[in-house]
Amino acid sequence: MPELPEVETTLRGIRPHLLKQKIQKVVVRRPTLRWPIPEDLPNLLLKARVEDVSRRGKYLLLKFPHGHLMIHLGMSGSLSLAAEGTAVGKHDHVDIVLESGWILRYNDPRRFGCILWIEGELFEHPLLASLGPEPLGPLFDNEHLYQCSRRKSLPIKSFLMDSKVVVGVGNIYANEALFRSGIHPLRKANRISKKRYARLSVVVREVLAAAIEQGGTTLRDFVGGDGKPGYFK
Repeated sequence: MPELPEVETTLRGIRPHLLKQKIQKVVVRRPTLRWPIPEDLPNLLLKARVEDVSRRGKYLLLKFPHGHLMIHLGMSGSLSLAAEGTAVGKHDHVDIVLESGWILRYNDPRRFGCILWIEGELFEHPLLASLGPEPLGPLFDNEHLYQCSRRKSLPIKSFLMDSKVVVGVGNIYANEALFRSGIHPLRKANRISKKRYARLSVVVREVLAAAIEQGGTTLRDFVGGDGKPGYFK
C-alpha cells in the first residue's frame, strides 16, 4: 500500500507539470473505485485551472477555483504522467488531459483508491477531519506521542500506524523506526517512557525523510509520478 513517502514522491513528480495548467478533458473509463467517481467530474473540471497541488496524509489534493479534487491511491494505485498518444493500459481508469498535452493518468489494479470532488471547507471532510499531524511537521514530537499513548494499551506498532495519531507511517516504516529505536513492536504504547518517545519521534522523521529522498519503497506495485519504481530499502 502506498504510504506517505510514496505519496510525497508522487506529489513531487506531478506537481511541476500540473501547476497553473488548464484541464482540457477528463476521461473516466471505470468509475467504480472504492467510492464511485462523480458522474459530473468531466464537466466540473473542464477548462478549470489547477491552482495548487498538495498532500494531507496519503491524500493528494488538487486545488481549483471552485473546489478540490482529492485522490487516494488505495492499495496499489498510482498517478503518472503520460504523453499524448500513450497506449492505455488495462487498469488505467482515469485520464486528466492538460493544456500542455500531458496526461495525468490514474492506474489502480485493485480499485481500492478514490477520486472525489470536494466543495466547501476541505479539511472538514470526513476523510480528512480526524487525521493526526504530519510526521515531518511541527506538531509531531515526543510530547504528542506520549500524551496520545497514555490511555492506549495497544501495541506500539499499531499505535504508530494509527492515522489519528500520526499520518502516513505504514508497516515498513513503523518496523524500521521501532527497530532503530530499540523498541519491540508488541510493547504496549502506554508502557513507553517520554524519553523513548523522544528517540522514536526523531527516528520516524529520519526514516520517512530518507524514504522520500530515495523515492519510496520497493513495493511491487508502487511507481512514482515519473513512472519509475520506488527504491527505499
